[in-house]
Amino acid sequence: MLRVIATRMIEASIALLLMSLAIFLLTRLTGDPVALMLGDGATAADRAALAQEMGLDRPLPVQYLEYLGNVLTGDFGMSLTAGGQPALTLVLDRLPASLALAGVALVFTLVLGVLFGVAASVRRNSGVDIAARLIALVGQSVPSFWLGIMLMYVFAVQLGWLPTSGYGRWDHYVLPALTMGLFTLAAVTRLVRSSMLEALGSEYIKLARIKGLSEAVVIWKHALANSLIPVITFMGTFFAVMITGAVIVETVFAWPGIGRLAYESILSRDFPVVQAVVLIITALFIIANLIVDILYVIVDPRMRSKS
Repeated sequence: MLRVIATRMIEASIALLLMSLAIFLLTRLTGDPVALMLGDGATAADRAALAQEMGLDRPLPVQYLEYLGNVLTGDFGMSLTAGGQPALTLVLDRLPASLALAGVALVFTLVLGVLFGVAASVRRNSGVDIAARLIALVGQSVPSFWLGIMLMYVFAVQLGWLPTSGYGRWDHYVLPALTMGLFTLAAVTRLVRSSMLEALGSEYIKLARIKGLSEAVVIWKHALANSLIPVITFMGTFFAVMITGAVIVETVFAWPGIGRLAYESILSRDFPVVQAVVLIITALFIIANLIVDILYVIVDPRMRSKS
């Protein structure tokens, strides 16, 4: 167990270092923030003075090393457009809204995905199975931005049941969480269905039925317990889909999270904020995968014996 955690921590550090370099270089390719801040009426001297003040006149390797040193001390720089506020403060202020939305979407995804997958496997080739596979097909085919707009149009504009935007009440979560979680719901449904079909045809399930156990115990205790191992394996990927998809969903529903902050910062070429958002999202993704690896070792006895 400790060896697995130590290995993952080393891999996480390398991934964060490479990601910091990649986002540092990519943000420099989007345009010159000095020209954006000063406008077209600024003189060459004004631009040179601001570039020197911001440290943008130095060579890129020097800028990156200074940036990396500051990040290691918790300093992500000051926002170029938000009144000089610390970039990390802006991100941390928006982070709870994104985590809350992703958490609601993930719970909704897991509960419905497991129910749909079990129902589809138990009643194979029935109407329930066809409906579950249709939901999975639609969930993995429909673009999230189009789905969000359609849900907003139907349930908010036409029916008036739910708000189009907002943050704080339970009904504000419904449409964004549904939009964000549908793709992952499809993946969970297909994973559980295929794993359950394999489990229901195995020898230990036949033995459980021979012993006289009820069908509910056979399905929910024995078959489902083993079928959830692939779902746990992909939990880190599911979480990454939630966080990366937040950029689109939060923009469509005006959700005050880090996804919308990233979108606004990219448009305004606010390098420090963009870099802070991406690095924090990367850290969350790596932490989620580390937790999944630990859970996988706990759940699967074969992994426990190896570690």
